[in-house]
Amino acid sequence: MKQKLLYALAAPMLLASTVAQAADSKDLQAILKEVRDMKQAYETRIQSLESQIKTLSQSQSKVQAKRVPGSGNTKVKGNAFNPSVSAVVVGTATSFSRTASEFAGFGVGEEGERGSEGLSLGETELNFSSNIDDKFYGSVTAAIVREDGSDLVELEEAYFQTLPGAGLPDGVQLKAGRAFWKLGYLNEHHQHADDFADRPLTHRVFLNKSFNDDGAEISYVLPTDTYAEVGGGVFRGDDFPFGGSVSGLGGWSAFGRVGGDIGDDGSWRLGAYGVHGDVNSRASNEDAITFTGQSDLYAVDLRYTWAPTGNASDKELILQAEYFHRLEDGVYNVGSGLVSFDEDASGWYAQAVYKFAPAWRVGARYSRLHAPDVPLGLVGSDLDSSGHDPDAFAIMGDWTNSEYGRIRMQYNREELANNASDNQFFLQYIMSIGAHGAHPY
Repeated sequence: MKQKLLYALAAPMLLASTVAQAADSKDLQAILKEVRDMKQAYETRIQSLESQIKTLSQSQSKVQAKRVPGSGNTKVKGNAFNPSVSAVVVGTATSFSRTASEFAGFGVGEEGERGSEGLSLGETELNFSSNIDDKFYGSVTAAIVREDGSDLVELEEAYFQTLPGAGLPDGVQLKAGRAFWKLGYLNEHHQHADDFADRPLTHRVFLNKSFNDDGAEISYVLPTDTYAEVGGGVFRGDDFPFGGSVSGLGGWSAFGRVGGDIGDDGSWRLGAYGVHGDVNSRASNEDAITFTGQSDLYAVDLRYTWAPTGNASDKELILQAEYFHRLEDGVYNVGSGLVSFDEDASGWYAQAVYKFAPAWRVGARYSRLHAPDVPLGLVGSDLDSSGHDPDAFAIMGDWTNSEYGRIRMQYNREELANNASDNQFFLQYIMSIGAHGAHPY
């Protein structure tokens, strides 16, 4: 008890004081008796206080037991493992100068098409994420979308990944399930986190907006002074640009990236990626043309960020670019027969986004595709580019009231086929409800 400690400290001082005052007295026994009496009085008082505390504690326990029946043996833990639950609502108002918009020279998936005109509610994203225990983290993301007049639920992500201390070597992480895998910069991000209202032409054509096949991925951050990471994955092979997996193990990937700081206010990252897979009857556009064969997609991304004032919350410049190169070897089924195909296509985009005030940003983006040469059997189909390479230019401005709310205006000028310029206007809102996990760099 604290009182005993105080007595132990005070007693010698009291004794010294008493002896000093009775320095001329020879009645030492009387002094010692006085000290013993003081000690006894303190101990009696301390015992009385301890008895009162014990009685009050027992009474409090009885009251709590009545309030929470059956909870006497329940251990109440912190909320570290309670899931973060969030919803992201995205809506747009759009206007297009052309009634139709089709890519010349490319087979595009449904998600890669332009989208509908007018007022529309885009994907409403529901996310649940949390540490599963001290070794694993998990996340589930479902998107509610409207197709052909009906609301559908699509599973975007459902995965777990290891945490430090899971038993793997330092710097190694395993991720498995369905996820937006490491393939360039944008693919790891949900679209509501993008800097523009739509994805660039490269992602619409080569990835059907994003690659999130079922699979597993392992990565290793090297123990170097600068950031360096290598890794790879294996996938089922059902998601675009693949499809119709026969073996259930139809794709694999490899990647490596490096990065670092430039001074105190800038940072950069450079990455190289490759993904290979089998394709079985992948549909293209509206001609019911299907492709069967193999597809190899390579990508390079570069990103640079700079905070002029040293604080990215006030001002920030972001420069970003990605390049894709696709090699495909197989056959197209065009209805009238099979056409052999062994060609390559490529595309790139570059963008700049500048935050000139804490809540305001402006940005510009240019993207371009280089269509493959098509064999004679595909001339006249949607896969015939007629010598045109699609391109698009976009400018945007957005206002971010907080990390939970953003309003954006954007203008696009696309020319996806010869003499087919399309002027597009977007007014978009992005609203997040609840806690949402941080996105990658």
